[in-house]
Amino acid sequence: MHFVTGGAYNGKSNWVKRFYDLESGVLWLSGYQQDEPQRIDFQGKTVVWQGLDGWIQEDAKKMAADAIREKWQEIIAGWRIWEKERNDHRFIVIGSDLSKGIVPMEATNRRWRDACGWVYQDVASLSSRVDIIWYGINQRIK
Repeated sequence: MHFVTGGAYNGKSNWVKRFYDLESGVLWLSGYQQDEPQRIDFQGKTVVWQGLDGWIQEDAKKMAADAIREKWQEIIAGWRIWEKERNDHRFIVIGSDLSKGIVPMEATNRRWRDACGWVYQDVASLSSRVDIIWYGINQRIK
């Protein structure tokens, strides 16, 4: 698994496309479009989740932060099984960094920020590679 994070509109998706030379055989799921992230029987080689923070934001409207974390641990576990089924499978997760700036006043937005931090920690710990993208430039931290 490869986790890519960084600021909003800093070129994370474009960097992933260039780094992996992605054109075909890719299942690109977007949390901003509310695509379904549940594990499916995908026959291609690469799965990219773009906008993990978008899915978590929707969850924060109706779930407690610890429940959100548990939900994403289960979903990620399913995709990690898929990734390990074949040597050429790749699972790439992209999420915008929400840790900079002022802590939100609204409870739902604080829950979103907290849950993102916990889920991102889980994703980073399970990933074999982690990159931060700022202004289209990567910094590998794992």
